[in-house]
Amino acid sequence: MAEDRARIQAAAARVVDWVDLAGIIVRHRAQVTADADAAFTGLRARIVDVAIEGEGRWSVLPLRDADSHELGLLARQLALPPLRQGDSAVLEELTIELPLALRDARKIIGLQRFFRRAKAREAGERAGQQLLEYEAWGVETDLDARLSRLDDRATKPEPIPVEHALATGTGLTRRLPDSAEARLLSGTSGVVVDLPAATAIILNAVQEEEPLRWNAVEAARTLREVGTAAVVAEMPVDRLRDATRERITIQPLIDAGIASVQDVLAHSARLTTLPGIGPMTARRIIGAAETLRHTTFEETPVRIDAADPTPEMRELVRHLAVWDSGRRTRNPGQVIARAQALAPLAAALDSSRGAAQLVVLGDDLEDLRSAIDSVVVRAPQIARTAPHPVPVDSWADFLARPADYLSMLEELGVAATAEEATQGGLPEEVVAAVRRYELDTDHLTVSLRGYQSFAARFALVQRKVIIGDEMGLGKTVEALAVLTHLRSTGSRHALVICPAAVVTNWVREVSAKSTLTAHRLHGAGRAGALDVWRRHGGVAVTTYESLGWLEPELGATPQLDCVVLDEAHYIKNPEAKRSQRSARVIERAERAMLLTGTPLENRVGEFRALVEYIRPDLVVDDGEAQPHLFRRQVAPAYLRRSQEDVLGELPELVEVEEWMPLSPADAQAYREAVRSGNVQAMRQVAMLQGEESEKLQRLVEIVEEAEDNGRKVIVFSNYLAVLDAVAQVLPGYVIGPLTGAVPAARRQEMVDQFSVADAGAALVAQIVAGGVGLNIQAASVVVICEPQLKPTTEWQAIARARRMGQLRSVQVHRLLSEDSVDARIVEILARKKALFADFAAVSETAEAAPEAFDVSDAAIMREVVEAEQRRLAAGGVSGDGVAGEDVVDDGRGPRR
Repeated sequence: MAEDRARIQAAAARVVDWVDLAGIIVRHRAQVTADADAAFTGLRARIVDVAIEGEGRWSVLPLRDADSHELGLLARQLALPPLRQGDSAVLEELTIELPLALRDARKIIGLQRFFRRAKAREAGERAGQQLLEYEAWGVETDLDARLSRLDDRATKPEPIPVEHALATGTGLTRRLPDSAEARLLSGTSGVVVDLPAATAIILNAVQEEEPLRWNAVEAARTLREVGTAAVVAEMPVDRLRDATRERITIQPLIDAGIASVQDVLAHSARLTTLPGIGPMTARRIIGAAETLRHTTFEETPVRIDAADPTPEMRELVRHLAVWDSGRRTRNPGQVIARAQALAPLAAALDSSRGAAQLVVLGDDLEDLRSAIDSVVVRAPQIARTAPHPVPVDSWADFLARPADYLSMLEELGVAATAEEATQGGLPEEVVAAVRRYELDTDHLTVSLRGYQSFAARFALVQRKVIIGDEMGLGKTVEALAVLTHLRSTGSRHALVICPAAVVTNWVREVSAKSTLTAHRLHGAGRAGALDVWRRHGGVAVTTYESLGWLEPELGATPQLDCVVLDEAHYIKNPEAKRSQRSARVIERAERAMLLTGTPLENRVGEFRALVEYIRPDLVVDDGEAQPHLFRRQVAPAYLRRSQEDVLGELPELVEVEEWMPLSPADAQAYREAVRSGNVQAMRQVAMLQGEESEKLQRLVEIVEEAEDNGRKVIVFSNYLAVLDAVAQVLPGYVIGPLTGAVPAARRQEMVDQFSVADAGAALVAQIVAGGVGLNIQAASVVVICEPQLKPTTEWQAIARARRMGQLRSVQVHRLLSEDSVDARIVEILARKKALFADFAAVSETAEAAPEAFDVSDAAIMREVVEAEQRRLAAGGVSGDGVAGEDVVDDGRGPRR
């Protein structure tokens, strides 16, 4: 028995050592795990969620260099010896079961055994046997080695550099959510270091201008409320039935003198006193009236009528001027939304006194990096923008630059255009890429409309494009936005190719609306200007005709970053030398923008040619392509929006066809022209009979009426003789004729003179010269002396007056002679106009309707002459007429 006790005692001593060591191991592992949990809890508390609408969502953990200790604790836990099969059971047995067995075994060891009862001795004996068996098992399985492997107290936590936070051995990634891959963004990079200060600059600027912005929004709301009240006051009470599905009794309202919806709202408190109207009916009537008022308010646009301003309009303009003077965040794009979304991260970086690394989970890391970069880059620009004095006369300032004020209304969100229309029907993937692109407008000195910003970003994303926006939407500004963005990103050399008539306008626009330098590579001094442009960069402006001289010189230019081709339909014929030269320049340039409001005129292949200059890969030469197929093919490179789509404030266009009989003198001259087969003479003789000309007399009346109404007039004709006759007979101040022979600089001077002239002034212009490239918003009355052979010629001319910045309705008067060539041309072109709208207005072209486009001017003339000769032979020309000499045409019109 003594021998058994000795064996048990020896086994107990061995087990005690194992139990003690196991307890140390368990407590050590628990402490290491607790330290790691506490470290991660502290790190997790610093995670910042960033969500930028349309760009992505991220969770960001800023790490300081001091966090290397916490990362070391995480790594220390990960470095604990792994618990192999059976290890957990052994530790549990040694720390829970075996201590109990040791306690019970003491009952049969030593002197205590003499004082124990039988039952206690039995338990001690069982415990002793358990210790004997466990010792034997421990020796057999080498438990000493197992516990020694699990005992790593000698291993101390080592700091882990934060740049290794995501390394496999650190253990941080094991604790992060499994749903997203963790990535590391250097916190020491310039964009992250500067983020706190950058967001503070932007958000402080927004906060400073917020009261000014709010006042402008409230002024716009007041203007809409007044407009709504006026509409509701004219809305009869029977309209209440339109606002509810339930039957409403309105006769008691009429009997009580409540005739309009506004009356209902004004007398809502006494409706229940009217016979036949109880509380429930009154509630229905008032609810219907409120619904109509609210709907009317939502549909009432914010309009500023320069001709008849109300006090509310003037107040809105005043608040817009104050806001514009005090704000520093012009053309903000996405930068304000990004700064607001990044503000929590900036605060975390600021409080951490500079993070060394950012652990990022979520969407594309480059999108977050780009968002941070855009905020950091834009902040200094905003900081440098100082407020400027508020105009003394805000209304006069509005009249001087109406487009800027209309841009402000859109920026406020009170005159926004439909997003779908702004996007011009582009593919979804292109729209998504354009939305993500951040436009840098540091070198642009004017505000952009939303649709203009979209066009600029579209051109930057797609690199070589056609901007086919309708006349008057500001394609020049869209191109300048692209050139200024490229300048901000390091590009230096841009080239504009345009008709000679608008070179001066381009040079002036570059200087007036950007900080870029314009160089005129046309006319005298072009060689010197070319040398300066090569050395210093900027925007070179040349003509299609000058490309023959310039193209060889471009080889010495280091890099042509962007080329802009204005009035790009000038290169619609691929066989022309200027088209071929332009194509080579487009191919050489990194980016290209073809600007044209009329991408498709008479021949189906013209638009195809323009697309092939920039993206030949898009056009499948399938011969008889349908319009919708061709549109899909070229969509990635072609953007077109109409005025009605994106200019909600565009003034009304009133078109009047003024048909007049031929006077006897008109009829005689017309007969002679028809007999000679001279269609050019036929088109203009009705304007050349002086005081006996019906058209000329009507034109004088239109100009006199315009003066009475405070308007100015532009008169268009295709013929020099007509222009001379008009200039001689018109009353008041007449400018012109502006013809193709007038130098480009002088044309702009004439437009400037017209702009500052008093009401009643008339600008007389050849339609092919004054209808291209010039901005003539000063005119709100347009007179076209004879119908043109191309619908686009008239549309182009009208758009010179009816464009962004025009504040008045535009009246178009077409002077037409009955029983003449005018009627024949109008009939023929009616078909062309309808078919043209089916194609050009939706950015499509095809071979499907060759009769609509493949009709040359000569073909029209032959058809007209033959029809008129047949009609004349049948006695179809009215008017007494007198015999006269044959009429011939020498390019300046008919002479006698």
